Amino acid sequence: MSGENALRIAIVGLGTVGGGVIRLLETNRNLIARRAGRPIIITAVSARDKTKDRGVDISAYEWVDDMGSLAARDDIDAVVELIGGADGPALTLARQCLAANKPFVTANKAMIAHHGLDLAQGAERAGVALKYEAAVAGGIPVIKGLREGAAANEISRVYGILNGTCNYILTTMEKEGRAFADVLKDAQELGYAEADPTFDIDGIDAAHKLSILASLAFGTALDFDNVNVTGIRHVIAADIAEAAALGFRIRLVGMAETGADGLFQQVHPMLVPANHPLAHVDGSLNAVVAEGNFVGRLFFQGAGAGDGPTASAVVADLIDVARGEYGPAFAMPVNSLDRMAKADAGKRTGRVYLRFKVEDRPGVLAEIAAATRDAGVSIESMIQRGESSNGGVMVAIVTHVGELACISDTLERLSGSESLLDQPMLMHILD
Repeated sequence: MSGENALRIAIVGLGTVGGGVIRLLETNRNLIARRAGRPIIITAVSARDKTKDRGVDISAYEWVDDMGSLAARDDIDAVVELIGGADGPALTLARQCLAANKPFVTANKAMIAHHGLDLAQGAERAGVALKYEAAVAGGIPVIKGLREGAAANEISRVYGILNGTCNYILTTMEKEGRAFADVLKDAQELGYAEADPTFDIDGIDAAHKLSILASLAFGTALDFDNVNVTGIRHVIAADIAEAAALGFRIRLVGMAETGADGLFQQVHPMLVPANHPLAHVDGSLNAVVAEGNFVGRLFFQGAGAGDGPTASAVVADLIDVARGEYGPAFAMPVNSLDRMAKADAGKRTGRVYLRFKVEDRPGVLAEIAAATRDAGVSIESMIQRGESSNGGVMVAIVTHVGELACISDTLERLSGSESLLDQPMLMHILD
């Protein structure tokens, strides 16, 4: 196939994913050209350190120190951004490329979550593509699935396991009965977790992805700032064992729904029934569930990170660009997206798991029971188990379905109690 009509690209950022994109474009060059209708060739590359060994040969490509200059070059048709960060150089490059009428492909979920609407408007004005399949769930084609495959459906709910680091930690704790800190250290040594794992284990990474999925699923404006976020750093092995005894497995789940009172978005460790598909998503895998009014339940599962899967998503976007398949970044023009208020989480109903570490002395259970009673919480089960060397015991409660505001009231009534040795742990139950 002739290279005269090739899509000429620049890649900015040559880390794990950037190297994967180069390898994929080289390995599957002919297949990609046939599917795209024309070759996709790398014209230029840019990164912070030219001398770094990346495991791929970049000598055939022009090295560019000033990545901003790529936007103005006539010999580059599209730019791929893989440097990351919500602001800074990545955002500047995105704005420069779209202002220059140049298609832009990114794996940057933080930038899309924070600035996606502005960038989408820029792409609409320019009449070019803004593509970000790799920003959510790695190699799983969930963006295309929602934006294109399920476009005719009204989606009532979207939820899933959106962070492979957290899922690796939780499922390893589940299988081996080990403490959170020990498994986190292993995850860092294996490369599943960063040296500073805050964005992953505190749920921020998953919240970025959830806000993007919610916008696509519901036709609402991005609203990352109103995602309720709780991570997994306070989940202990005893929680996982207790969940298993009750017929559940603990997963960090991002969930979004719309209702009469607005948009609800939450990332939170949840007890997932053992027979639910999410309970069987192990290791660093991701999974997304979307529920449509005509298509029913859609379930997407696969590798959520890594050079190969993420590169696959990037190149799939490039194939769309080569084909001239653009379309609105969020499935409809930005001006058509609904601006919804944040739903009041306290008015939602559901069951929860509450775990307390308390003094081992008479009257403690009565104190907890009184707090739940006065807050209007109905208890389905209450279990007390021997616990740590500090003399405390663990009390685990599962509630009946009720208003979540009553749970908050319970915890407020117990706040400051001398019986509590640690902050209570609350996990919602996926029913």
